[in-house]
Formats: sequence, structure tokens, C-alpha cells
Amino acid sequence: MVLEYIIIVIYSISLLLIFMYALAQLNLLFNYLKARKKEDTSEKFDFSNPDEIPFVTIQLPVYNELYVMKRLLKNIAKLEYPTEKLEIQVLDDSTDESVETTAKHIKKIQEKGIDIQHIRRTNRQGFKAGALKEGLKIAKGEFIAIFDADFLPQKDWLYKTVPYFKDDNIGVVQTRWGHINRNYSTLTKIQAFALDAHFTLEQVGRNSKGHFINFNGTAGIWRKECIYDAGNWEGDTLTEDLDLSYRAQLKNWKFKYLVDVETPAELPVVISAARSQQFRWNKGGAENFQKMMKRVIRSKNVSFKTKIHSLLHLLNSSMFTCIFLVAVLSIPMLYIKNEYAHLKNYFYVMSFFVISSLIFFICYWHMFKNIYGGGFVKFIKYIGSFFTFFSIAMGFSLHNTIAVLEGHFGKKSEFVRTPKFNIKSLSDGWKNNKYIKKKPSIHVVLEGLLAIYFAFGMYSASIVGNQGGDYGLFPFHLMLFIGFSYVFFKSIFSKA
Repeated sequence: MVLEYIIIVIYSISLLLIFMYALAQLNLLFNYLKARKKEDTSEKFDFSNPDEIPFVTIQLPVYNELYVMKRLLKNIAKLEYPTEKLEIQVLDDSTDESVETTAKHIKKIQEKGIDIQHIRRTNRQGFKAGALKEGLKIAKGEFIAIFDADFLPQKDWLYKTVPYFKDDNIGVVQTRWGHINRNYSTLTKIQAFALDAHFTLEQVGRNSKGHFINFNGTAGIWRKECIYDAGNWEGDTLTEDLDLSYRAQLKNWKFKYLVDVETPAELPVVISAARSQQFRWNKGGAENFQKMMKRVIRSKNVSFKTKIHSLLHLLNSSMFTCIFLVAVLSIPMLYIKNEYAHLKNYFYVMSFFVISSLIFFICYWHMFKNIYGGGFVKFIKYIGSFFTFFSIAMGFSLHNTIAVLEGHFGKKSEFVRTPKFNIKSLSDGWKNNKYIKKKPSIHVVLEGLLAIYFAFGMYSASIVGNQGGDYGLFPFHLMLFIGFSYVFFKSIFSKA
């Protein structure tokens, strides 16, 4: 009986943690809905007065971006802003032939009278954080805009964002990510679904109440003074953006999030690219929890509610560990439930998962409705999108749990960039992309075995107990089977 009680305790704790996270999401939903009704009265620079237009430096940190550099530079060169108050830094750590082609593109832009510099380092120390820090040393602007290689800001982007720095307390202005290839495949659709939830519900929900949010690594602007005051970029975690964001807000800098300013970008179209991105984000989140937890708790300038939201924010990725534990233990729990009648009362805790799922369903519906519109037809489409997203997200739970555990236990790893493809439609190909990882991870084998395991869970529903089975967990096991099967087969047969 000892083993059974251990399983029940771990399962119950995991469910309760997921439920707490769901309640936090529900609170963010309420904040989000209230914020949408409020008019933004922020003070802004008057750009009709040339004296109020500040100098801006645009930083483009790149590493082996052969397929998207021309598109990136062509787009950045179109940004509208007084040329005498704008400089562009291409922070190029590349080690392949893209260095030469990038230099040629930069030279053409320089010939148009645009201040753009090709900055190269002799090493990749600190990876992206190191490149940004190096460029900052010689940056002429008092405000630093940052774009990753796959981002394509609208030409009036600077005019929509820079004016908010009129408030001297604003350290960062962050914009919402858009997705130029959202409908390319099921994989891009579920990535867009997850990111849209973050960039609407979560960012607005936190920012509207003064809770900590994060600069998302790109499509935002920093006040140079804020970067230095917070301690500058550090490369000791895989999410340097989250790290500096928290250090800045602990120093009382305010962040401004602009949900209505969309900055389009390209989503990873092959699963190896999505896996590497997910691994970096989830491991970096856990690393930052370990780095920032005590600072947040001990801070005398942060309210109790903001501390709770901050800790849950830093633990976002750790929820995958809870989901994975609940998934794996759900089959033993099915048998325990039907073998030990005296333990029946313990199984009321299972209802927490149903309630949590319902909360997520409601929260994400408001996000979906805001982007695509409401109505019965859209709601039916949403139901399909939600369960597809939920299933495949659970299919990534082993992969993301490994990343989270590495982050919490301090295992260091290299910053692995996400390959870019320059893909917008189904007619665009990616299989000859030289940056794609050709060999699937060993974890893929475990994901295949888990798909079989959850198929067994579905079969178990019909044989447990003595009253014709127990189908309460069948939908859960079906989604897990679909999710792990999708991740397994995509990882094997996409060769990426």
C-alpha cells in the first residue's frame, strides 16, 4: 500500500499545482477584460517637434541566418525615422557563408545614406546576451530597439513605440508578436495559439495591474539607462531577456506593453526547430526561477500579489513537469481507484484537472475571440483548435520536463538558436535548409513508447473494475496518445 499512497500524493500535489496555475490564469483573464475597456492615457513625445525625437539604435543579433538576412535588412531599411537620429547595428556572430552575403547587403544599404554597421566578434561568449552587451558599448542611441532575424516590423513601428518613453519611468516598450506563416501547418497553428495566449491574456493581464512582465527578446525597445541600471545583459541563463526584465523591474523600472502594435515574425515550420526553441525557453524559465526567486520574495518594493504572479510566471515552464507527472501516473491511478474501494474519497482530487481544463478553455476562448472574432462557427473552430493545442502541448511534456529539470538542477548547455526558413506559404520548401538538425533526439524513442503507454491506458478503461470498466480518464488518455504520437511521428518522418 505504500507505493499506492506515494502515487496518490504525487498525483494530487501535481493536480493542485496545475489548479493554482489555472486560477492565476483566470485572474489574468479578469485583468485582461478590464484593461480592454480602459483608454490609454499615457503621455508621449510630440514628434511634430524635432527636439522631442530621441536618438534610437536598432540592434539585430544574428547567427548563421543565411536564408533570412536579405529579408531582414531590406525590411529594417524601410523603417521610417529621421536618418540623423537612427543607427542600425548588425551584431553578427555568424561562422558560415552568410557573413559575406550579409556584408554585401549592408554595403548596399549604407550607399543609401543609412547609418548601419556590421559588427563582428571573435567569439560567441555570452551568445545573444554577449552580442547585445558588446553592441551596447558603442551604441549612440538612448533607446535600443531589438529584432531577431525572423521579425519584420511595420515601417511606422518606431513612431508607434518610441513616444511612450516620454515617461521617464518607462524602461521597456514591448509589442505583440504576429505570425506570417500561422496557417502553414498544424505545428505552426498550435505554436501561434500558445503565443497568442501569452501576448494577449498574460502580457496584458499582468501589465495592466503593474505585475512583472518580460521583454520577449525581440520586437521591443529598451531605455539604455535601464539596461545599465539593471546590471546589463548576462548570459548565465538561456533566456537573457527574462533575466534582465526581472532585474529591471526589481529596480522599479516600468514596462509598457502595446497589444495593438503587432510585429510579424516567422514560426518554426519543422519540429526539430520547435523542439530546440521550446527547450531553450523552458529551461531558461527554470533557470530564472532559481536565479530570481529569492530576490522577488525579499523585495520590499513589490506587492504580495505581484510576488505571487511573478513566481507563477517564472514557474510557467515548470507546469510541464506537473502535467507529465499527472499523465504518467493517471494509468496507475485508474487501477488503484478500481482495486481499493476504501481509497475512493481520494479520487475527488481528479476533478481539479477537469476544472483546470475548463478554466484554460474559457481563458483561451477570449484570446481566440479577440483575434478571430466570435460567433457559433468561430466557437466550433476554436474547440478543434483548443483540443489540438492541448493534445500536442501534452505531447511535448516529456521534452519540456527534461528542459525544466536541467534548468532547476543547474545543468548548463549551449544557447541553441532556432533555425529560420524564410517560409510564408505551403509552396515554400525547407528540406534543403542546412541548419536543420538531421538526427532525432533519443528522447523521441521515449515519446514513442509513451504513445503506446497511453494506448494501453485507453484499453485499460474497458477492463478495470467489475462493473464494465471506467471511462473517466479515457478522453485524457486519448489526447495524450494523439499528442505523443504526433510528436513521435513528426520527429521521425520529418527528419527534423
